[in-house]
Amino acid sequence: MPSDRKSSFADRNRAREDAQSFPASREKFAHENSGAQTLTPGLYLVATPIGNLRDITLRALDILAGADRVYAEDTRQTGKLLAAYDIKAGLTAYHDHNVARRIPAIVAQIKEGQAVALVSDAGTPLVSDPGFKLARAVADAGLEIIPIPGASAALAGLLTSALPSDRFFFAGFLPAKSAARKTALSEIANVPATLIFFEAGSRIDKTLTDMHAVLGDRPAALARELTKTFEETRRGTLSELLAGALDDPPRGEIVLIVGGASAQVWDDAAIDAALIDHIGEGVKRAAATVADLSGRPKRDVYARAQRLKDSKSQ
Repeated sequence: MPSDRKSSFADRNRAREDAQSFPASREKFAHENSGAQTLTPGLYLVATPIGNLRDITLRALDILAGADRVYAEDTRQTGKLLAAYDIKAGLTAYHDHNVARRIPAIVAQIKEGQAVALVSDAGTPLVSDPGFKLARAVADAGLEIIPIPGASAALAGLLTSALPSDRFFFAGFLPAKSAARKTALSEIANVPATLIFFEAGSRIDKTLTDMHAVLGDRPAALARELTKTFEETRRGTLSELLAGALDDPPRGEIVLIVGGASAQVWDDAAIDAALIDHIGEGVKRAAATVADLSGRPKRDVYARAQRLKDSKSQ
């Protein structure tokens, strides 16, 4: 994943709420944690809010208050979160450009008995950020890794998509160039699970165009600004989302959720065969049923159902 893609997404991911919005929460937390707990040495991977500061967990606040050192992609962003809850923590930058220097130092700190917390700009660390390299080094050194779960843009998008959630595949950011993007899409086109992507609003139309070309007109959802003031979810087929994006370009942080590959190949012959099986239920109901099964646009399936019905009546 190109680092500039991740940073451009994260740089815009700024909490809408000011620290002053949480005086009661901040004072209560500061009072109850005036003597920070002693943590077991290790790397604590702490999930932070993706927009709304109230999505931080109580356990995450405990860890951030008690850690010997907190490492963050953007110390300014994490500083706002710490200030909101009056947490005084040593804050150091950890990002793509200083990984080689930071990793040995952090591993040494944990070996010395320190509790180190790692946070992303927003959401869960290691998901589309450089934290994986640090986690691998800590694991290789035989040291503890402690996950502190919480907010995740990928899972929030999946929840609001109304697409199947029993199996899903997180694909992160796609390549910026169309040819490489189509190649990446073709590699996962047959995955029988809901697909989850991150994307920037500036190229959402190009990405939707390539998805439609490679994956077909699958059911999908576009979720933007999750947990923030202008949160929105658009649902439909890829072609419908593309038309909507061209007419009303979505802005902000975007999660794209796309239906997975069906075990059955839904070509025209398969659509017609399924319609014949259900045509006794009536054209409208048969078309709705087959559209849901196949992921094909309802209007197209309805047109085929109507033609089948007309041909049978002749």
